[in-house]
Amino acid sequence: MTDGTTHQARPDVAAFLAFLNAQEGPKMEEMPPEGAREMFRVMGQLADVPRGKIAKVEDRTIPGPAGEIRIRLYDNRPDREAGPAMVFYHGGGWVIGDLDTHDAYCAQAARLLDMPVVAVDYRLAPEHPFPAAPIDCEAATRWVADNVPCTGLVLSGESAGGNLTIATALTLRDNPASKPVIAIHPIYPAVTTHDDWQSYRDFGEGHLLTQGSMTWFGNHYAADPADYRASPLDFPAEGLPPTLLITAGLDPLRDQGRAYAAKLIEAGVPTTYREAKGTIHGYINLAQGIPSAQEDIRGALTVLKAIVAEANGAA
Repeated sequence: MTDGTTHQARPDVAAFLAFLNAQEGPKMEEMPPEGAREMFRVMGQLADVPRGKIAKVEDRTIPGPAGEIRIRLYDNRPDREAGPAMVFYHGGGWVIGDLDTHDAYCAQAARLLDMPVVAVDYRLAPEHPFPAAPIDCEAATRWVADNVPCTGLVLSGESAGGNLTIATALTLRDNPASKPVIAIHPIYPAVTTHDDWQSYRDFGEGHLLTQGSMTWFGNHYAADPADYRASPLDFPAEGLPPTLLITAGLDPLRDQGRAYAAKLIEAGVPTTYREAKGTIHGYINLAQGIPSAQEDIRGALTVLKAIVAEANGAA
């Protein structure tokens, strides 16, 4: 039996969900991937805030293991001394999402953290199933370490990108890049391929991310559960850098995120855990549709900035 108060949606979240759940038409998992990608882009245009002012936004392509990888570099200063830089991996179930769907969030992170942010447009499934995405993310992160003037890396991403954050951090823990990873910030990450969680049962319908869409994503991505990059929850976490892990209170992925935070603490990793209560998966891209998300974003990035400052000082 779960406590009813944990299911309380904030007023703006409840209004957004009512609007969303009243929409006619096919569900994402009833569409081909290209249709679902377009649906995600359109939702972002409607429900996210504009990018806002920022000194520098630069699109580039970099060499990857299977051809070029697109990246987008954000910086709120036209030029700066080398310091920490963030590498950001977008969400979207490894199937949807791109540089544009997470554009406003990356600009906000660059402003609030006062550091360069490099967003990575990794290959998507089903055209490029597992492990194409983590391979691209590792390659792009090594490229940033070698080519962006920085002293250390902060890895971050949401949902599937939260998984890729942890996967890349584990890879670089065991085979380091030319610059150290000094902190990671997984936001409502997917950390296992199984769905036997109370939060799946409580929030698997009607809360934006559904059990059906997670199954659709998983079938397209075709991850190997015996691989640490697919299911980091089942592999040792010792030696990961200081971590700020966020979950959303009304998210099917909430309980696996909580379990991973507990695993980090058990492993002796300096861990800060925050739960955005009363809100849903995906809120970092919904700051216009759910205005309270702006406070969640600001609050988390303020904490991350302190973690990075401390880690940078120690480094």
